[in-house]
Amino acid sequence: MITDTHTHLYSEQFDNDRKTMIQRAKEAGVSRFFIPAIDSSYTESMLSLEKENPNDVFLMMGLHPTSVKENYKEELAHVKEWIDKRDFFAIGEIGIDLYWDKSFLRQQQESFRTQIQWAKEKRLPIVIHCRDAFDEIFEVLETEKSDDLRGIFHCFTGTLAQAKQAISYNMKLGIGGVATFKNGKIDQFLNEIDIKNIVLETDAPYLAPTPFRGKRNESSYITKVIDKLVDIYELSFDEIADITTQNSKDVFNI
Repeated sequence: MITDTHTHLYSEQFDNDRKTMIQRAKEAGVSRFFIPAIDSSYTESMLSLEKENPNDVFLMMGLHPTSVKENYKEELAHVKEWIDKRDFFAIGEIGIDLYWDKSFLRQQQESFRTQIQWAKEKRLPIVIHCRDAFDEIFEVLETEKSDDLRGIFHCFTGTLAQAKQAISYNMKLGIGGVATFKNGKIDQFLNEIDIKNIVLETDAPYLAPTPFRGKRNESSYITKVIDKLVDIYELSFDEIADITTQNSKDVFNI
């Protein structure tokens, strides 16, 4: 069993072939798809996806940092309304992104902290989006760390030291296509990270692994990530799949 812990299956990029794309993933062995939220504009699409795939799709709820704008309080209220109304498997994806825009840093920090606190209240994991913001993310996690804080550092692209710091906050590292890139760098030290701290993801339709880099990503391509981890950890394909799926079960409590 292979688990894709982070895939935007509701993306408009899949509108023309979503069913066949999901079927390709299942034929490749992917049987669990964890779906991160972005903002209120995608909620109905996520719910429809779940309705069509009730046994395979597991929804998160949260406000993505790049959607933190002038109306962020309304968006946070939308998140709160939904997590109080029904069950989700995580609060995510949440975090800080300073790559595109630094003007909403304070609001991003507030949104991140607020959603972490909701996750702890609900006993849910968090799924962190971090881009050009490791220091800012760690600053918030340092003040919010506790026994009931857990989650995934989605699309981890940091250094070995940052990986160890993320793990110290009870986070797994979400490993995807970047591990297969020649300039991805994380493949150079992953063997120093115990595989018990690793989960697999695609971030589809983004960050397709080699040899599909630059094209639309999809969940079936997660096998290319496993192939890379086979080389790094010197374990079999099935062992990587089994261990990382168990790690995902531990995070999402299923």
